[in-house]
Amino acid sequence: MLEARAHQQLKTLLQHDRVAWPHHLTLSRLIARSVRRGDRALIQLTPGSEEHWWLGLLVPLCLQRQRCVLVLEADQRRRLLQVERPRLREAGLHLPCWQGLEPPDGEQLWLLTTQELVQAHRQEQLHDDHLLIIPEADQLSHRLRQALALTLQSQDWERLRQAHPNADASLLDLHDRLSRQVFRQATRRDATVRLESGQLQALRDLLTLLHPLPAPWDHVLKADPSHWAYWADLDHRLLQWRWHLQLLEPLRQLQGLLNQRAAILISSAGESAPLQTELNDAGFDADVVVRLREPTLRDPLPLFAPRRQPLPNTEVFAQHLLEQSRRLILGRAGLTVILLDDNRLRQRLTSELASEFGSRVIEAATAPEANGVICCRWSWWLQHQAQLPPPEQLIIALLPIASLEAPLTAARVEALKRQGRDWFRDLLLPEALSLLAPAVAPLRRSGGRLAVLDGRLRGRSWGEHVLTALQPWTPLHRLLPD
Repeated sequence: MLEARAHQQLKTLLQHDRVAWPHHLTLSRLIARSVRRGDRALIQLTPGSEEHWWLGLLVPLCLQRQRCVLVLEADQRRRLLQVERPRLREAGLHLPCWQGLEPPDGEQLWLLTTQELVQAHRQEQLHDDHLLIIPEADQLSHRLRQALALTLQSQDWERLRQAHPNADASLLDLHDRLSRQVFRQATRRDATVRLESGQLQALRDLLTLLHPLPAPWDHVLKADPSHWAYWADLDHRLLQWRWHLQLLEPLRQLQGLLNQRAAILISSAGESAPLQTELNDAGFDADVVVRLREPTLRDPLPLFAPRRQPLPNTEVFAQHLLEQSRRLILGRAGLTVILLDDNRLRQRLTSELASEFGSRVIEAATAPEANGVICCRWSWWLQHQAQLPPPEQLIIALLPIASLEAPLTAARVEALKRQGRDWFRDLLLPEALSLLAPAVAPLRRSGGRLAVLDGRLRGRSWGEHVLTALQPWTPLHRLLPD
């Protein structure tokens, strides 16, 4: 049986490669069973397990890889081909891999990026008997949204005019009117301006009269305004703008991608991640849902979060951030990471801290000093934390609640409002909570401390959900000198 063979092979491999992760064998048996039975499985790992799932996934695929599709991004594919596959070869395990949009004729494992997965699905290269295996499934919606995104620039307008010279005057007039509207709506230089569907109706009416349409205009015409977000980013220096289109809920729109075939999804974002809801909405009814928790309770995280802190929308918040960050950084011998998504506030804080602590303060860089201070966005930290030493402390300047000024977020919120749903507790809060566990995972390994300087943690009722997502933790009431 495939499970027993995979278990024995991995057990032998781990004798020579002692990796301290308790779920290697369990994950291997789960993957082997799902591959053998063609299950629709969701396997949820503990946050911080991102680097550990490779062996448990790949060993069963060495034994049974036919009709399996492994979805990996470019950096993950490089690791598979340059690190993991040679490692398996040294243990006597072979994993032939096939790359490209055409499915393999033999027994090779078919490797696709998310972009290639979408193309293969559209071109009907994926068959019903293909088994999809998607690590980091908690990122699937975001990656699908990026893969399906449309961006129109000035050269696309020029290409449309050249394809239909009879409509040249109408297209020029329409582009000029849209340009005046978006620059009039801008609240600052190089702003991002959301486009309403009504503003684009004249363009859609004109496109219906023009055939054939060059890419990507054919996709623009097919885009249902109720399922897409539209916005423009402006370049005041050149007086130009780019038009962006992104799907609100890509899993719902890609009919047949997940809901008509077997799939194994591996997530390490924690139980609070909104993945389960997204899969249910997309019609993915899992046969197997497994959560692999740590066998022993982790040490509680020291949490500094004073009760009376100003809210982010108050005038004193920026000064509060500076003063508290200064107190937290003083005397620390290890790395400090400050998480702050607001660009202007982050740049101001970085500049003010650098004026006091010098070159040890940097913004979003992977070469800090031993006692360095990195100010960065949440997304940057989650992407680059493996390239950095474990921090001694993590400072959450602002909780990762998405701003309604972001056009995509605003469009998703309006869609939920039309459905009569609680957009904050159904969208913004779950997505914010899903970022907490992976963000603090390196801190738990280093034994460092966490500080939350956002007054909403104690001042809003939903702050209790944040504290629950951070469990286990112990309160740190005052900062004592080393």
